Amino acid sequence: MLFTVTVEVMPKASVADPEGATIARSLDTLGFPGIAQVRAGKVYQLSLEAPSEDVARSTAQDMASKLLANPVIESAAITAVARTDTAGIR
Repeated sequence: MLFTVTVEVMPKASVADPEGATIARSLDTLGFPGIAQVRAGKVYQLSLEAPSEDVARSTAQDMASKLLANPVIESAAITAVARTDTAGIR
């Protein structure tokens, strides 16, 4: 079966996020006051073959811990797993 898996990678709370801070300042400058904090991260959408949703989730978590996220400064979360009937990313 083919699954689409979404992996979100974010800087850990204890790590400075200069990109997020720049975005927060820019939003204020553009007339969007009241932004307390912005954390900038990455989203990966993977299309992978697996026998079940649990295996697809586990495989994506393994990928995240080995390549997609730097465990020293980032955390990764699998935020969505969906069976895909056609090939490719939705």
